[in-house]
Order: sequence, then C-alpha cells, then structure tokens
Amino acid sequence: MRRLGNLAALLMSLLAVTTLVSPTPAGAAQRQPLGPGEYPRLIRLQHATPSRQGHIVAAMTSQDANMKLTPVFESTDEGGSFQKIGEIRDPEGAAGMCCGTLYELPRKVGRLREGTLIWAASYGQNGGFNRRVGIKLWSSRDGGRNWTFLSEAARSHNTDGVWEPELNVDAGGTLWLHYADETEAPRFAQVLNRVASADGLTWGTKQRTMAIPPDRVRPGMPIVRRLPDGQFYFGYEICNYGKRYCDPYFKISPDGANFGDPGAPGTQIGTAEGNHFQHAQTVTLFPGGPNGTRLLMVGQIYVNPAGTPLPGNGKTLLANDNFGNGPWYPVPAPVEIAKPVNDPCPNYSSTLLPVDGGKNVLQIANEYVGDTCTAFFGKGPAA
Repeated sequence: MRRLGNLAALLMSLLAVTTLVSPTPAGAAQRQPLGPGEYPRLIRLQHATPSRQGHIVAAMTSQDANMKLTPVFESTDEGGSFQKIGEIRDPEGAAGMCCGTLYELPRKVGRLREGTLIWAASYGQNGGFNRRVGIKLWSSRDGGRNWTFLSEAARSHNTDGVWEPELNVDAGGTLWLHYADETEAPRFAQVLNRVASADGLTWGTKQRTMAIPPDRVRPGMPIVRRLPDGQFYFGYEICNYGKRYCDPYFKISPDGANFGDPGAPGTQIGTAEGNHFQHAQTVTLFPGGPNGTRLLMVGQIYVNPAGTPLPGNGKTLLANDNFGNGPWYPVPAPVEIAKPVNDPCPNYSSTLLPVDGGKNVLQIANEYVGDTCTAFFGKGPAA
C-alpha cells in the first residue's frame, strides 16, 4: 500500500509516460502506459445497454495534488487503446484509498438494474492515529461515465484495516462483498469476512469466510468468479502459513454464498513442479481447454518450491483447464515487469481479460517510473 510519489514526482512521471521513457523489458515493447496508478481492474460489459455491450472498462487507484481518486477508462477496440471516460472522487480519498474492485451486476439487485457498474475500495487508511478504515461503494448506470455514491459496506471499529473488497451476486440474487479484515487482532492477524445486501444500500452483519490459526496467518486478496456450471471459484492468498509465504489457494462454492469450513485452507495452487506465485493473485475465466473454460492467473512473484524467483518472474501467467484442480501450467504474460519483488507496486494485483474472441489476453500491470507506480497495458496470445 505504498503511497504514490509527491506531486513533483507525479508530474515527472507523467512526462515520462507521455514519451514512453520507462524501464521496458525485452519482449514487452508493445505495452502502453495507462497512467499513474495502482491496483488495476478490467471488466467487459456484458449486461449493459446494447450500444455498450462488449466494451472494456478499466479502473485503478490514482492520485492528484488533492486526493486519491479512481480514473475510469474504456476500450472499444479489444484493448488496443483506452480513453478516460470518468472518475470517482470520494471525499474520504483525501485521507487515502487503496485496493479497489470493479464489478458489473449480472442481474437486478433491489433498484439497481442489471448492468450497473460498482466500484468498491478501502478509504481512510491515512486518517491518522484514530483512523477508521471503511469500504465504500459507488455505482454507475452509464458504463462508467458518471458515478453516484451508493453505500458503505464495512467500517473498522478500531485502527486496524478492512481491505481488498470483492463483489459477487450469488445464485439467489444476493449481493455479497468479501474483504480482508485485520480488526480481530490479536486473535487473528487477518481473516476473510463477507457481508450481504439485497439492494446494495444496506448491509447485514459480517460473516466469517476464513480464519486460520495461529494468530500470524493472514488469508487475503479474495477473488470470486462464477463458473459455467453455476458454481463459484473463490481464490485468495494465505500468508505466513506452513512453509510457504503468501501463496494462492482456492475453494469452490456451490452457490456463491457458502464457502465451507472457515478453518480449512482450501486447495493450494502450483505447477507439477511446485512453482507458484507469491502475493496478490487474480484469476480470470478464458475460453479453452477440454471443459471449454480455462482459468488464467497472474501473481506478483513467480517462484520455485523453495520461494526463489524463477527466470520467468514478471513474465509468466499460470493456466488451468480443470476449474483449478490439478497442476497449473505456465504461459507467457503479455505485459512483462522487470524482476518484481515484495513491494506494493511492481506486478502487484495485476488484472487479466480475454480479448479477440479468447485468442489473446489483455493485461494491466504496474511498474515504477521514477518514484511513481505506473500502470501499463498490453495483450498477447492466451496460450
């Protein structure tokens, strides 16, 4: 959750981005700058008005001289280019914002119509000694051009944080918000909780999704994807657990509302050799494989079973053709990042999307330009 650079550094980085003066690894010459920012997210509009269906929308955390904000971009050429179409400025962004998510409602929820876009993020992290971090939601009815404050789904009761929101609508039509919760320390350093809403405006009492002893274990970074059979893939990382550090895991939920025993870690993800990602996994569904659906994952650092970065670190994705079960296998990443390390910018929580009918994968990933974290996008073959 590193802050973006000061205003002078930001202006210098903008100049660098404009002229493409940036550390571009070999093989990544086609990547293009999206702008200063962190925690990018990509979606394709599937439930919008017919004129916007198929458009790609991107959003991320950014900053100007006054506050953290969310610029929103659109691509109408399968990720070949992006244009800024809107922005979200929550007043609390002056006290910090991080780790947002972008979601399109697949069906009507309360008065929120199908195709409504929702942005959720953590606000207030820089609020000082008595901070109370909150997860707040904004909605758009016009494909991301204009945004309205919707609700607050969670707020920490102490100075610890609530982070990394993720949204899904379950099989019964209830909207869920998943998040990482530090407020139960010292019993648990961090847990995964969730809250439910029938309308996106009012939220129920938090429910436990995952909490693993001992107290130093930290499950986080929840990701939810609806599978073609109606079940839900639930991905996350678990830090400080066993012999590995911040590895990806997953569970399968039958309905998007129930996620099994909170104390069960789920299935650990890796290749047949045990290679895996450390930190900030995200997963997207692609066409392909014998089941017709391929899972494609990006993570921050690509390591061997001993945790040592591999030669493919920063230029590898992992794929699975069996809804997560069994070994995953490496494929090339379209946006290469030079030697990602444990830092909340380079290749941290990157995002993927199928484009060109599933033939290519579009990626947005971050890298420092000077002192400023900058997002780059590019696309390449999905296999």
